[in-house]
Amino acid sequence: MDSLLQAFIFLTAGVIAVPIASRLGLGSVLGYLIAGVIIGPFALGLLNDATQLMHFAEFGVVMMLFLIGLELQPSLLWRMRIPILGLGGLQMLVTTAAIAGIGLFFELPWQTAVAIGLVLSLSSTAIALQILSEKHLMNAGSGKSSFAVLLFQDIAVIPIIAVLPLLAIIPPLADSNTEAVIHHANDGNLIAHLPGWQQAVIIIFAVMTIILAGRFLTRPLFRFIADSKLRELFTATALMLVIGIALLMTTVGLSPALGAFTAGVVMANSEYRHELEANIDPFKALLLGLFFISVGASIDFNLLSERPLLILEIVLGLVVLKFLILLSLAALFKIPGGGRYWFSFALAQGGEFGFVLLSSSLENHVLPKATVDILTAAIALSMVLTPLLILLNEKLVIPRFKEETTPDIPEDHIEEQENPVIIAGFGRYGQIVGRLLIANDIPVTVLDHSASHIERVRRFGFKVFYGDAAREDLLHTAGAAHAKVLVIAVDDREKGNAILRMAKHNFPHLKVHTRAYDAMHYHQLKADGADYISRELFLSSLRVGEKTLLALGMRAYQAKRQALQFAKHDQATTDRLGEHLEDSKRYVSETRQAQEEVLKILRGDRQAPRTSEDHAWDATGHE
Repeated sequence: MDSLLQAFIFLTAGVIAVPIASRLGLGSVLGYLIAGVIIGPFALGLLNDATQLMHFAEFGVVMMLFLIGLELQPSLLWRMRIPILGLGGLQMLVTTAAIAGIGLFFELPWQTAVAIGLVLSLSSTAIALQILSEKHLMNAGSGKSSFAVLLFQDIAVIPIIAVLPLLAIIPPLADSNTEAVIHHANDGNLIAHLPGWQQAVIIIFAVMTIILAGRFLTRPLFRFIADSKLRELFTATALMLVIGIALLMTTVGLSPALGAFTAGVVMANSEYRHELEANIDPFKALLLGLFFISVGASIDFNLLSERPLLILEIVLGLVVLKFLILLSLAALFKIPGGGRYWFSFALAQGGEFGFVLLSSSLENHVLPKATVDILTAAIALSMVLTPLLILLNEKLVIPRFKEETTPDIPEDHIEEQENPVIIAGFGRYGQIVGRLLIANDIPVTVLDHSASHIERVRRFGFKVFYGDAAREDLLHTAGAAHAKVLVIAVDDREKGNAILRMAKHNFPHLKVHTRAYDAMHYHQLKADGADYISRELFLSSLRVGEKTLLALGMRAYQAKRQALQFAKHDQATTDRLGEHLEDSKRYVSETRQAQEEVLKILRGDRQAPRTSEDHAWDATGHE
């Protein structure tokens, strides 16, 4: 009962606060944070233990990094090595050095100053990427640079955790709260008691297991699941995969988020990528919302009331210092005008992995509990402050610059996300359309719902993704918001109709080209808004009829003209008959009249005098 009540309170707070914050232009992240503050123990008191929920909600960060990994092929990561290592590495190095220097100025031991610098050098992956995604900047120079820095920070968490014990200078404490934090930090780590070299071997083995399993085992697994035709089973398998990776990483003492990211990169070339994204994304969004609520609820207002000036100075000093460092690095790496301010404001806060490092610092006696509590409050408040800084940037700073439209980093975005054409179904019909477009250097995204068919087609070099194009979320993931044309080439009439209706409802800008199985289906597709309808077998049948006339002795020009006249009249008749679908008698009468009309037209055409163009047709026999 208590857990249901807690879940109800969380969802209610989010449902009320987020729409209000969005309407006020504050963004969803700030809405979640405000909701957490309101229901937290220091306001309404509806939530007594936000820490436990935060550990659960952090799984949203794990899912987010898995989805990010799915969008990054290893080759793209290699091309991004300069911004990741250069920009990301410099950001952490300069920020750590600056904060450590300030600590030394205030006569802190150098070990403590360095530890605080490492903790505060991290930024919030969850908040920054969520905000940049909402502002549609992930493909711009600011978004890609931000991602490069955040990725380096997430990877750097592991060596930082390894280095922290070397900075210990304070004696072990017997405080019960400290022991509880230490016990929690070791939860799930089954190799903490082993010698260092054994831990290293086990960690390498765990990472290699993720890479090899993602490379060789996931494809047959998802093909087996896809053949069951049960969508919920695919969702369960996707969640099982992410949870299993997180559990394995926790067991060996590594970051679950980094393990999930690695698995996502390994599976970036999988044909099941879009389906995985579509199934996991709703859970990721919900858990990230819970994470932001728990951050707001975890702010210790008692500590804030006891030492308000100190915490406020740390928060403002951290944000201003990181902003100035980021702005300087943005200029050094030539991020264009307004983009450098998006980049600097988005990353000028503490990060969720800072909480992890603070727990590790307390565990290894690097920082005293009083310092950890103050820094925890400061990081949480800096995260709360970020959406307000973004709003300030958007209202006052960015209007001075032209809108950023050109990505600064030269890496191409994943082609499948923004291709101009999406083909739903890649059987005989879809393959012909796709081959023609590809031969004209037009990239296409191909979706097919047959796992076995995908396996066959991929052998010939086509890049096909598994997924049901009738799902709005999957079509959106495949790039429907950016595409210009959707070609429906599925061999299931009802499925094709469903895709058409869904596409026209959710993506009205998208031109939909499809095929009709018969005249009745043609009228149905036309009523549903199809932009171009090809009647199945009509052109091929017409061509065979023309060749048959030639075989029976009719001249080439005359056979061609007969076919063209028949096609023109038949199309006009089909459109006219669509007005009488509800009146069967009138429909039959109009059909008979159309048959008489075409007889007169074709007979009259055969008796028409020949032209010079007809003589040319007759001489060559070609179209």
